[in-house]
This record gives sequence, structure tokens and C-alpha cells, in this order.
Amino acid sequence: MKQLIRQEYAYLFEEELLCDIEKVGSLKKVKKGTQLMEIGAVITAIPLLLDGAVKILREDAKGDELLLYFIEKGDSCAMTFSCCMGSSKSKIRAIAETDAKLIMLPVTYMQLWMTKYQSWQKFILESYHTRMMELLETVDTLAFLKMDERILKHLQDRAKVTHNEVIHTTHQNIAYDLHTSRVVVSRLLKKLENEAKIELHRNWIKVLEL
Repeated sequence: MKQLIRQEYAYLFEEELLCDIEKVGSLKKVKKGTQLMEIGAVITAIPLLLDGAVKILREDAKGDELLLYFIEKGDSCAMTFSCCMGSSKSKIRAIAETDAKLIMLPVTYMQLWMTKYQSWQKFILESYHTRMMELLETVDTLAFLKMDERILKHLQDRAKVTHNEVIHTTHQNIAYDLHTSRVVVSRLLKKLENEAKIELHRNWIKVLEL
């Protein structure tokens, strides 16, 4: 665990903070598809992603999901920080996009380290900024892109965070992430394939245009 922490965070955090993270953090290994956080759950730990990728989703009143953004190694989830600061319950659902390794830090240390370590404060503020920019990008995508463009961007984003142009997924799962129907997704995926932007296979898609 110590080696993984230093590999991803040594350039960000000072030695004393790294030692504190090693002391109080617990390593968590999860398989692809594992739910890491549920909407309404009490947050007891802050995640730092050491390896893999995690997708963050919101849910409407009908139970339909919408993908907000991905986090990858070296990142954390600003939505978790926000809930911790307000001592509230989770507003998001987090699901492992790939097999992943995380360090789980007790929430009691979040505010303590904000005043104790300048590097932690900078990390939290930069994480907020990055996630805010990604949320604005999500809004822009919903408002301004056509559905075929949204689907291609979604696949490109997944390829980038997993560092693999091959996406193992189904048409239905894409429909869930983008809050649309499987029929629409299937039709537009075929259109993207005809435009030589992707290759379609059974339960996996290769992104050709990155």
C-alpha cells in the first residue's frame, strides 16, 4: 500500500501527510461494476483512487441515472468532499468502471488536514475545480450536442480513463448512462460505425476516433 500511495501522490503531498495517509488509510480493492457509494448513504470515508476508474452518477425522481463524470487514478471525488463538509448523506452513486484500488480515509481527517497541510488544501480545491469543469462540460453536452455526438464523446471519455480503446459494454448500459433508450443507442452506434468512428462487436466496442 505504501508504494502505491507514494507512486500516485508523492508529487502532490508532503512527507508528513503521506505518512498520515499511510497510517490512517485502508486499502480497498474492488472489481469492475462494484458499487462504491449509494445515494443517501452516510459517508464515513473519503476515497483516493490508486488505480482504475470510477464513474459518478446522479438519479432522478423516477430512478433513472445520468452519468456526471469519471474519476481515475490520482483523483478523488469532490462530491464526497462536499457532502463531508456539510455532514450530509451522499448525493451520488459511484460504480467501479474497471477493477480498482482505493485508499479510504476516515472523514474526520478531512477538515483537520485542510488546516494542517497546505498540499491537502490545494488538492481539495483543485479537485473541486476539476469536477466543476467536468460538470459544466456535462451540461454543455446535454444542451448542445446531438445524441450521436454524445454517444461518441461518452465512448471516447471511457477509453481515455481506462487507457483502452476497447470498451466492454452493452447498448443498454450506454443507454442507462446517457439517459436514453437502447433502440436509439443501437441505431446511432450503427451510424457511428458506418462513419468509421467505432467498430461494433458483441458486448464490446472499439473506439477508432480518439
